[in-house]
Amino acid sequence: MTSGQKASVLFWENYRSKAQVIINQGGTNSGKTYAIVQSLFYIACGNPKQVITIVGQDIPNLKAGALRDALAIWAGSEQLTARVKSYNNTGRIFEFVNSSIIEFRSYADAQDAKSGKRDYLFVNEANGVPWSVYQELALRTKKKIYIDYNPNSGFWVHDNLLGRKGVQLIISDHRHNPFVEQSVRDKIEGLKNTDIELWKVYARGLTGKTTGLILSNWYLCDIIPPDAKLIAVGLDFGFTNDETGCIEVYRQNGELWINELLYETGLTNPDIARRLTDSGLHKNTEIIADSAEPKSIEELRRLGWRVNPAKKGADSVKLSIDILKRYKLNITRNSINLRNELARYKWKNDRSGKIINEPVDSWNHLIDPLRYIALNKLKISNLALPKTKLPFKEKSRHEPLSGLLTI
Repeated sequence: MTSGQKASVLFWENYRSKAQVIINQGGTNSGKTYAIVQSLFYIACGNPKQVITIVGQDIPNLKAGALRDALAIWAGSEQLTARVKSYNNTGRIFEFVNSSIIEFRSYADAQDAKSGKRDYLFVNEANGVPWSVYQELALRTKKKIYIDYNPNSGFWVHDNLLGRKGVQLIISDHRHNPFVEQSVRDKIEGLKNTDIELWKVYARGLTGKTTGLILSNWYLCDIIPPDAKLIAVGLDFGFTNDETGCIEVYRQNGELWINELLYETGLTNPDIARRLTDSGLHKNTEIIADSAEPKSIEELRRLGWRVNPAKKGADSVKLSIDILKRYKLNITRNSINLRNELARYKWKNDRSGKIINEPVDSWNHLIDPLRYIALNKLKISNLALPKTKLPFKEKSRHEPLSGLLTI
């Protein structure tokens, strides 16, 4: 391990593995991505002329995940600083003094993935990468392949790789990461009291079921159309354990276009005001904020911002969800945290596994401001809103994994 770097058990499990394909299935904050990137840096330093490719579903995801970890690892080690010849920010390539490289790439399709060969491959958040793309990359990888993902549901890893010769599965969760703060651990474990299925996925790294997602009517877009009209900005307050979340919502041709502006813990109200300014917002822009924080709203007003409290009422959560279901939701690629929340936003499961008509109150610090705007700015007059329908409970295609390495 390089000087100044701390390593978890996941680093050693990945680095010492003799398997050809090492699959890291893990809960949130298990440290699996960080550990794999550490292993790849170690491999690059110790072996000349290696080509290592780290792949994600798109560049914003890489920048928010594996690439951010790589930059932190590099900056935190004097030995790595000495052994990395250069880092090209445009091409996202680390070049080592021994002529090894680590490159960060995304591929549009299988045809695109046919370009280039490598010694080592790491597919980050693999459930966002198509099987056809993985196949082409794997065919062009000489030595080892690393894969990681949160097991929200079964996908091509479960169908096509697990149980095959030369494939190792490592299941991990936050308990395997000694560097996680206790407040974060408590939040993860608290899922057991609100949704047992989410707890299995994010607290124990077990494969979940594709049931109960609330908003499936969202799609990725590159930019907000220039002629789209800004409806409002939504703001949800947080501080120590919860993020302050802020989004802007536009409308064009009956569709909503949504862009993430802010997602950060530890912000005071003056900090929020500065972040809003830095994001390019004008102070005359209407901001719909959580009405449970009247003091924060008033403080932002005194700092010159046009902030109004969200109007809530009986069944306001379900009503706002019903409104949002009427629209096609276009989410910008850079809205990484919003995309992650939408992939987790689901109806509660009770302890028996039955879905109940109430959203899980977690990972919603960008979805809540979206709901505020829906409820306060998108009300549909003279139309009876449809009753929210719960999905049928589905039997999982994948039973809990057993007989495989669990550390």
